[in-house]
Amino acid sequence: MEELSKTQMVLLVLLVSFITSLATVVITVSIIEAGPKPVGDTINHIVQRVASSVESAATGKPNTSEISIPSAADEDVIVSTIARSSNAVVSIIATKDLPVVERYFSDPENDDIFGQLFPEFRAPQYRENGTEKLQIAAGSGFVVTEDGLVVSNRHVVEDKDADYTVVMNDGSKYPAKVLARDPINDIAILKISGKRFATLPLGDSDTIRIGQTAIAIGNALGEFQNTVSVGVISGLKRTVVAGGAGTAPERLQDIIQTDAAINPGNSGGPLLNRRGEVIGVNTAMAGGAENIGFTLPINLVKKDIDKVKSSGKITYPYLGVQYIIVTKEVQDERKLAVDYGAVIIRDRDGSSGVMADSPAVKAGLTDDDIILRFAGEKITKDNPLADLVQKHKIGETVQLLVLRAGKEFNAKVVLGER
Repeated sequence: MEELSKTQMVLLVLLVSFITSLATVVITVSIIEAGPKPVGDTINHIVQRVASSVESAATGKPNTSEISIPSAADEDVIVSTIARSSNAVVSIIATKDLPVVERYFSDPENDDIFGQLFPEFRAPQYRENGTEKLQIAAGSGFVVTEDGLVVSNRHVVEDKDADYTVVMNDGSKYPAKVLARDPINDIAILKISGKRFATLPLGDSDTIRIGQTAIAIGNALGEFQNTVSVGVISGLKRTVVAGGAGTAPERLQDIIQTDAAINPGNSGGPLLNRRGEVIGVNTAMAGGAENIGFTLPINLVKKDIDKVKSSGKITYPYLGVQYIIVTKEVQDERKLAVDYGAVIIRDRDGSSGVMADSPAVKAGLTDDDIILRFAGEKITKDNPLADLVQKHKIGETVQLLVLRAGKEFNAKVVLGER
């Protein structure tokens, strides 16, 4: 390679210097633009925000610069979810043959003297005149299998003498048979005849978070079919006592709270996430409050569906004792030797807290016994006896640690079927 002349060398050095300078300028400008704004700009921005807030307070108009408006995409997701889900949400109608009562007046000739003299003052009388099939209740439900398995609340189908009809979103009607009523949770499984029904996918209620979108669909007030309300998950693992007309108060544990509106008639309908998966079964609402509704976690329902598919019924293991959980306060009040466990107590009418013919009777348990451990697990407020029993199977033999009159002993119990 030939050596460069002095002129070529000078030109090459100048070219490299120019390129280096140009690159330095570009990099410097980029850093300046990406860096923090000058103090003056920051102060001006703060002043503008304060002035905007003052103007908003003075005029009563919202500061639109601070309002986050849902995007069209967010709305489209919810609208699409509802459109996909609605055909699998049903109304459940309960009907029953009820006596027809008619009003009549007796023949004046058969009345007493007063009735004969003043027939216009005769007292009306009432009598039955046959029966008539009338609607006595209405609720909601949703289809979970293509061959017509339907989930609802137990209190929606509580009356065992009533007839039940499932009304689809398109108005078609199917007679429904109640396959099982959960004796502990407010869940019922029904069956309608047919195939290729629209279904809802079941989600995982253990993964839901406070603040995530919740969509409730149901037969609001028993007359507005497939009413939709949208809100968020407001709380988790709530414990409430719920009851209604014709149903006894019931303690609901580990349930979901939502501000998506739940009204009478919504019971048994689904609570969905944005993907259209069922995360709960709408069950109750708080009286005297607004937008406080409660939903049973779908993972409870999954267990019941599996039990019905495998055995045709919903069963639970059963010990057969009435008790209260021992805490420090209960210990002080009852002067107990321990501050944990489950103490067996008598009923208010004085009857024994150990149920007749129960597994507890056969295990030799009596009133005032304190069950300290169940299958080796310590019984506490956060680990109650009822939850421990449900971890085991019907017919399983479990060892108990019991405290009676200051002495501990072991007892074995064979769990029965509730």
